[in-house]
Amino acid sequence: MIRWGRERARTGRWRGDGEVAFINPVPDTPFLSADFVRHCLHTLSAQGFRRVITGALSPLEQAGFLAAGFDVEERLRLLGMDLGGHLPPVPLGPALRRVPRRRRAEVLEVDRAAFMDFWQFDSAGLLDALRATPSVRFRMAIGPRGQVLAYAISGRSGPRGFVQRLAVMPGAQRSGTGARLLLDGLHWMRRHGVLKAVVNTQVGNEAALSLYLKAGFREEPVGLSVLSTGLP
Repeated sequence: MIRWGRERARTGRWRGDGEVAFINPVPDTPFLSADFVRHCLHTLSAQGFRRVITGALSPLEQAGFLAAGFDVEERLRLLGMDLGGHLPPVPLGPALRRVPRRRRAEVLEVDRAAFMDFWQFDSAGLLDALRATPSVRFRMAIGPRGQVLAYAISGRSGPRGFVQRLAVMPGAQRSGTGARLLLDGLHWMRRHGVLKAVVNTQVGNEAALSLYLKAGFREEPVGLSVLSTGLP
């Protein structure tokens, strides 16, 4: 954690790379100023990093980063859902279980199978997703032989909910397993007073977009972007 007055950012190695760092704003803190972002870049450069990548940022969150010299690396669609309205029931399907620490390696295997290289989690990325919100639900879908078919990370912070991650093994896709995990997380959010949930997906990932739209999400008018910059 890098702190400067009321501004805070979480940082660390991106996918375990000793030369590439990630930086993410901390929820429920002020938008990061360009001066603070430059302070973070100076700190990360002194630690030996040569490149920095952000998490998915809204246009307002991006402002300080862009002013500090970041460029757009990837664009994402942002979708939102009002949890005060109709919420489909959790469909039947594979058993859902809490993910114990000893099975995190299996979860990461699912992640590698489900996502392109740029988006894949390593153990540090997984831990960062689990720590991104004050409350988290980390669940896996189990197949008939006890194998991990899919997993989801759902987070909440006050009245806001976040679908942090949803990954399904290619062989289990289009089977309803992803929808089961997604709706399990959304019902958990609503039980705890979340009013609106959001999720993002890569531009071009039509299968994920279709899943979220069928669950009741609607595309927001503005999307998100992942930014990056080099360090001297």
